[in-house]
Amino acid sequence: MELVVYILILLFTGAFVGFASGLLGIGGGFIMVPVQFFLLTALGSDPDTALRVAFATSLAVILPTALSGALGHWRRGAVMVVPAILLGLTGLVGGIFGAGISSYTPAAILSFIFGLLALGSALWMLMSRYPDINEKPSNSKESYLFWGFLGGFSSGLLGIGGGVVMVPLLNILLKFPIHKAIGTSTAFIIFASIGGIITYIFTGMNATGLPPYSVGYVSLIQFVALAGTSIPMARVGVRAAHKLPDKELKYLFAALLIYIALKMMGVFQWLNLPL
Repeated sequence: MELVVYILILLFTGAFVGFASGLLGIGGGFIMVPVQFFLLTALGSDPDTALRVAFATSLAVILPTALSGALGHWRRGAVMVVPAILLGLTGLVGGIFGAGISSYTPAAILSFIFGLLALGSALWMLMSRYPDINEKPSNSKESYLFWGFLGGFSSGLLGIGGGVVMVPLLNILLKFPIHKAIGTSTAFIIFASIGGIITYIFTGMNATGLPPYSVGYVSLIQFVALAGTSIPMARVGVRAAHKLPDKELKYLFAALLIYIALKMMGVFQWLNLPL
């Protein structure tokens, strides 16, 4: 694969990820992880190493992208600051635990777990009723701390921001209006990604077969290419999110999750479908 093609794919992926992050309150790892994984294995990297590099670099890109998106949502009053901080505190700890386990788990198992997680979140949103939620949600601090840890754990384990878990939780279980669920999820992702990044750097310090210019499992070349386009596009996604009605946002989010789940679980490959 030529270097120019490699960089162009990363730049395009970063742009799409940034837009999805701002629009749906997700980190975009579900896009970055498979793209990086296939690029690295095409260049000859060991699959297990390639997947961990994809996870770590994905989280490194998610951090500044989430910062950009959260600022945009906050300016529009869609970030509930206190819940975001409580979720984020245990989300950071959960990210450390998740990344630590992921560093020693086979790639096939992680992909299947991610698929089940995404599919479950999608079905939960589709099957639940969507009452209009206009009042400020009232939840205990303990509930925010618990769900923050769960979201952070999934973030570190699977190289995602945690939005695929956090947006449905905030909207359906904790009764956040969908726009505030997306905005608060984006802020939570900042904390969750930090824990995973730190862990992947330390666990990857002595790893072999890493791409050039890597810090632990974080590939600096891939980070620069992906983040260079994802950060500005996150602001574009934020503007789009606040122009779409609540119901359309929910269905769009659920449709994306179903596709992600089937892709990661290998369903399309089993059926010989070019998707």
